[in-house]
Amino acid sequence: MADDASLADALWRAICYASVCQLHLRDNVMLQQPLAAAHVKEHPSGHWGTVPGTAWALSHIALAAGTLERDVDLVPLLGAGHAGVVQLSAAWVTGELGKLRPDFAPDADGLRHLSRSFPDANGLGAEVTPALPAGAFLGGRLGGCLPFAQGAALDAPGRVVVPVIGDGECETPTTSASWPAHRAPGRAAVLPVVHVNGFRMGGPSLLGGLDDSELHAYFAGLGWGTKVVRVSTGSLDEHADFHAALWDAMESALEDRPTAVVLRCLKGWTGPSTLGDKTLLGTQALHKTPLTDPRTDPEHLSLLADWLASYQPSQLFDEEGRGQGPLAEAVMQVRWCSLPPAPSTRQGVSAGPKEDRGVSFTSAVSQVVREHAARGDVLLVSPDELHSNRLGGLAGERWVHELLAEEVLLERLAGWTASGRRGLLVSYESFAPLLVSGLVGHIKQRRLDGARGLPSLNLLLTSYGWNNVYTHGDPSLATALLGLVAPGVRVLTPADPTRTAVALDEALDSVDRVNLVIAGKHSRTAHPMTTLAEEQSGGLAVWPHLSDDDEPDLVVVVAGDIPAAVATQAVERVRERQGCRVRVVNLHDLTVLGPPHVWPRGLADREIEDYLGTNAPVLVLTLGHPAAVWGLLAGRLRRPTDVIGWQEPGGPMPQRDLARTMGMDVAGVEQAAGRLLACREVVR
Repeated sequence: MADDASLADALWRAICYASVCQLHLRDNVMLQQPLAAAHVKEHPSGHWGTVPGTAWALSHIALAAGTLERDVDLVPLLGAGHAGVVQLSAAWVTGELGKLRPDFAPDADGLRHLSRSFPDANGLGAEVTPALPAGAFLGGRLGGCLPFAQGAALDAPGRVVVPVIGDGECETPTTSASWPAHRAPGRAAVLPVVHVNGFRMGGPSLLGGLDDSELHAYFAGLGWGTKVVRVSTGSLDEHADFHAALWDAMESALEDRPTAVVLRCLKGWTGPSTLGDKTLLGTQALHKTPLTDPRTDPEHLSLLADWLASYQPSQLFDEEGRGQGPLAEAVMQVRWCSLPPAPSTRQGVSAGPKEDRGVSFTSAVSQVVREHAARGDVLLVSPDELHSNRLGGLAGERWVHELLAEEVLLERLAGWTASGRRGLLVSYESFAPLLVSGLVGHIKQRRLDGARGLPSLNLLLTSYGWNNVYTHGDPSLATALLGLVAPGVRVLTPADPTRTAVALDEALDSVDRVNLVIAGKHSRTAHPMTTLAEEQSGGLAVWPHLSDDDEPDLVVVVAGDIPAAVATQAVERVRERQGCRVRVVNLHDLTVLGPPHVWPRGLADREIEDYLGTNAPVLVLTLGHPAAVWGLLAGRLRRPTDVIGWQEPGGPMPQRDLARTMGMDVAGVEQAAGRLLACREVVR
């Protein structure tokens, strides 16, 4: 039986070989005949530079997981989306891909089909996918893998999460802030493998310019131990050194002594070293495949043949393309660990009457979060603003983490929920647009992963621009998320603190969604509770205490606490001055305005008439951008319609002047109502 180094060497060579095949070949994938132009793709494409180092790390992680004698899961994550070809190859070699797609079985026919389909591998694409091992983090959101791993490993005994991240990723603010953030409360066994090949995508990396002693000093200053392993020949000794370093770092992680393994190798290592008079090895020229024309260029074809042969495929595969010898042994030993599935059942919170949760933002939110936290699976994260957001009473709880880096917190929460647990991020609305890229990546991840019943990602945004200073006004996150037209997105706009508690209560127990709850910390207004159940179940309700009974002449739709408060003051004056019947509709979930074939709560045409009347003009008051509302309506209201919402002010001004400028006051509502009613008369 081969030793660990021999098994790792065989597995690593097989993954690299399959990767080169995917980039270049359409036939003769086992080199059973001399390579010819007809065997290669007309337009080879794909990323090569990260392949050899990433394949090295994955091979050792999967083999180590298969030999663990203790009850520990060693869960790999790929931080670089460009490592997708490695993931596909590793899954093909070990048979995981064939289980998912039988036409990609671990034999010559399977590799030929895979190579021909790459980079559009049967819906899997060319980048990292959650359908395959090591894909629990979607690498397109560069920089988030380390904090995602920290969230997935947090308070999870028996789980060591191994993010494989590049030196380019280490230059991102998200990764940079995550190293010291590991000191946050709770234990998280994370074992980062930092792949230092000297380059980010287009130029030399900062970490690549440090020598070994400087790397040790850098990580030590951030609170991490370091094991640096340099590989250059692929010898069995190098495999043995790396395997030993990985084991030692795993033991350290389990003992709460965070240690990173730094894998040093040349960019594009094992690829062509030169092309003509141009040096390739160790340069950004090997980021993608440099052999772009092997069909018509004899030098390219010759280099490709040598490149493939260097992995000695005849030692790895039999005539049918199945693993043999040490590779077959390695495949039998490999174990791909993943994050646990979501719990099959959930018990709701025993909360008592909703009205008991208090009439202020502080008491309502604090009580509902504490009720959920009592179940033991909740994480609340926030920038250094809990006190500012009037939730200071939650600070210091074991399940509350504060860090002044929204992107790190989001990824940590994403990792936490991806491992089947519930959580909430609380932040200022104005800083939330920093999270757009991470949330888009998260939504893509969940879409690719399918509806698996995982807890939703929840955000509570308060301290918005209507009650804040000039620099603190930006509702762009809600606009961006609604623009995705993703059915899992909910934008909840509770009208008062009790409704905020209801929104959070439901959001924390929901699954497969991104819930954006927008609620002001200043709100103390309480509206009647008679329609609360309807608002919660359907996303909206007519407010009878502000509405006339008959068919309305004007419908005022309110989305949020400030709009609800303004409408409460304005509608009676509109009714008296215009001599019209008014209906007020409270919008608890902004997405109900969208079409039902996209949004689960979207209003059908019949429901539009039920709530908004048959032909009455509609005035929408919203906390966010009017563009977000117009985008949801998409011309479906064939009647005079206007939207009052956030517009970027020309400069600093008092809050009263800000509201007046944007029309979000009693006078503004009266004027807008008058214009709409006048338009209705013209149409008649």
